[in-house]
Amino acid sequence: MLRRTFHQATVGILCLAALRQAHALSLGDLSNADASSGLKAALGQGAQAAVALLGRTDGFLGNPQVRIALPGTLEDAARLLRKFGQGKRIDELVTTINRAAEAAVPLGKDLLVGAVQAMTVTDARKILTGGDTSVTQFFAEKTRLPLGERFLPVVTQATEQVGLAQKYNAVASKAANFGLIGKEDANLSQYVTGKTLDGLYLMIGEEEKKIRQNPLGSSSAIVQKVFGALR
Repeated sequence: MLRRTFHQATVGILCLAALRQAHALSLGDLSNADASSGLKAALGQGAQAAVALLGRTDGFLGNPQVRIALPGTLEDAARLLRKFGQGKRIDELVTTINRAAEAAVPLGKDLLVGAVQAMTVTDARKILTGGDTSVTQFFAEKTRLPLGERFLPVVTQATEQVGLAQKYNAVASKAANFGLIGKEDANLSQYVTGKTLDGLYLMIGEEEKKIRQNPLGSSSAIVQKVFGALR
């Protein structure tokens, strides 16, 4: 008798867990088609907004959230180097680093859109049942490597055109004389590319938060329906 009771209780627990999981994955009355369409609209909206914000003059330089500082300990060294008459060169260096990022971001738009179009049902469920940064995590997982490969030569070309490498080497050599910068910060193009990606995902995350917090503010009806159902 005890064994039967235990068995029934176990079955009941498993059934309850299955029902909860099914409810979580079905997201109430939303169909898979609606959930997928709403997500794709939201993801596209967030990605395009982030690209528009960052891929323009002062998109990085004028935004404290994503402004790219000098790499590593060179940021701290800059304060000392300014005392040695290097202030103008440092300002030029920071400006051109951020200009390179601003030039690279628009070239990643098609990869971001492609990631949205290739989104699977599993991706959709994971995002809709995830936390506030689940969309950002999705983009980073799906696009960081290809975007990095796309951005790196663009950043390298941009920095070469404005003589950024030479400016960086001039400043870095002075910092090295004081023991204030290491070899890990020597590859400027990879550093700027990484920071560009970080800034892009951060801004997509900001757009995601806006959609989640105020889905009715979206111009897309399907976005309003899907994210409104999650509130």
